[in-house]
Amino acid sequence: MDIKCNDKELFVFKKIAHAAEELGVPAYVIGGFVRDKLLGRPTKDADIVCVGDGIQLAHKVAERFQPKPAVSFFKNFGTAQIKLRHFYEEDHKHLTVEHNDQEEKEDPDFPFTGEDKDDLDFPSNPDGREGRGEASTLEIEFVGARKESYRYHSRNPEVVPGTLKDDQDRRDFTINAMAISLNPEDYGKLIDPFNGLLDLERKIIQTPLDPGQTFSDDPLRMMRAVRFAAQLNFTIAPATFQSIKDHAERIRIISQERITDELNKILLSAKPSVGFDLLYQSGLLHIIFPQLIDLAGAEYIDGMGHKDNFYHTLQVVDNIAKNTNDLWLRWAALLHDIGKPATKKFERGHGFTFHGHEVVGGRMVPRIFAKLKLPQNEKLRFVRKLVELHLRPISLTKENITDSAIRRLLFDAGDDIDALMLLCEADITSKNKQKVIRYLENFELVRHRLKEVEEKDKIRNWQPPITGEIIMDIFGLSPCKIVGDLKNTIREAILDGEIDNTYDAAYDFMMKKATEMGLQIVNKKAAGN
Repeated sequence: MDIKCNDKELFVFKKIAHAAEELGVPAYVIGGFVRDKLLGRPTKDADIVCVGDGIQLAHKVAERFQPKPAVSFFKNFGTAQIKLRHFYEEDHKHLTVEHNDQEEKEDPDFPFTGEDKDDLDFPSNPDGREGRGEASTLEIEFVGARKESYRYHSRNPEVVPGTLKDDQDRRDFTINAMAISLNPEDYGKLIDPFNGLLDLERKIIQTPLDPGQTFSDDPLRMMRAVRFAAQLNFTIAPATFQSIKDHAERIRIISQERITDELNKILLSAKPSVGFDLLYQSGLLHIIFPQLIDLAGAEYIDGMGHKDNFYHTLQVVDNIAKNTNDLWLRWAALLHDIGKPATKKFERGHGFTFHGHEVVGGRMVPRIFAKLKLPQNEKLRFVRKLVELHLRPISLTKENITDSAIRRLLFDAGDDIDALMLLCEADITSKNKQKVIRYLENFELVRHRLKEVEEKDKIRNWQPPITGEIIMDIFGLSPCKIVGDLKNTIREAILDGEIDNTYDAAYDFMMKKATEMGLQIVNKKAAGN
């Protein structure tokens, strides 16, 4: 298993190493950067731990770049961050001068080598492309090594300065506790006291120390264990998973924002069902998202049953994840059947029904978003719209569907019609391959009809040619129900194909309906226009 850094990363680590040596503080790359490099995953940030003042080291490192990056620091936490943008290209413009002045030379004694790990090395430029001149951003966070102790009712620790070993002891998982030395005497050495490298190879997630203490100290780590299992397709070690079950109630002391952040990361993984099933099996989901638990379980009466809607939902989310990285479309998939438990009925001779579950589910979305501290804006409206409309395209797969039905769906879905169709196709979870093929072919026909009607009638994001302002101006009305009723009547006539989608046709229809409603023209000039 190799660690492969590109030229830019090596360039940055060289500067950090020199700055740390100048200050006389041991420094190490630690945590997620090391893990992801070993796994060959992309990296955009790195954590540096030093046995000393992390903020001071950050300032010293910043001085070595041109232009000098800003240092963001948080004294209370002893952390600092610098964001390096275009740093490699800019600094190489200055390197020639620095080399001529002998201010800072490339140091051949600082190669990344595995030393104790025969298969560990840091070859530069692993993709074979020249790194110079490419735009890039690298976020570096600095912190002093520390020891932590926790009070039972808080995840905020009491912190004192510590050693590298102390800092590794406090890490959440063995795969996140590995460090690489940036010090002259052992530059590039992997320091792995908990066999994190072995756990990476075995695809195991476990804690460095006693899992009960780890999760009691910081219950958010239970969510992180599940998230890493979903993201990396790893297995949580049995003792670690049992400890999550034992300490699930502790998740209640974690802020909703932190929990939801982990839920979003699980949803954005390649196979979200892995994470949500682990949340379910561990008992965490019962506490943080009980509405999903209500979907679980199949039920049979008189030999008639329904599928387990929880696992059906997870399959839908996995299906949608294959086609989009859109977080909110994935949320729509997760919530598309959330109204089923409230609408479930058993009808003798017919079986179970869930009539209106899309309407009930749509009404539940705002409450769920509020509870989970999710956005109360167009993201919520998008998810609610898709939940409410997810059955509509299915009805269009029947024969003799009118253009009117197509127009209405285009009007109601607007620009979200493509997302809606993706959700509907993801909702096909039958194990019968022939059924799946037939359903997908039907949806392809629906897509064709949607395109055909849209090209002809231009209904998507359409507004009727007669506005409420025009109606009020002509008939001398203030905003009132009559204005809305007349406007809606015009819109329905166009959607039904009763009149053309033109101003003249809509105007003539308006005048006819206004007469029937007893309205009289007040502004003849406006009426003449």
